[in-house]
Amino acid sequence: MIMKLVAATLDCADPMALADFYSRATGLPLAERSDGEFAGLRGAEGLFLGFQRVDGYRPPTWPGQDVPQQLHLDFDVDDLDEAVARLVEWGATVPDVQPRPDGWRVVLDPAGHPFCLTLPRRPGA
Repeated sequence: MIMKLVAATLDCADPMALADFYSRATGLPLAERSDGEFAGLRGAEGLFLGFQRVDGYRPPTWPGQDVPQQLHLDFDVDDLDEAVARLVEWGATVPDVQPRPDGWRVVLDPAGHPFCLTLPRRPGA
């Protein structure tokens, strides 16, 4: 192994609001916060998910490229419909464009970052 992913940080307008959304969605606890400028979650295995405030933040325009997505995250879920419904309750939105809704779903977090929900891959599949 050359590298091990230990952190990902997303730009946004409101770090605590986005940290709260991802904490609810992933179960990761709040590990760090600093005066409205930064917040972060840390998993038991050490992965850190950070959120930093950016002046003039503009959300990505997925699937268009006026404001590129720059990065997106993928999450395994047991039930696509149930996961989407819960995330929407917490402030996510679902774009009309869904390239493969039977296999995965694109969702936008409250700051507009696209991320994908996928069903776990089965060994040998």
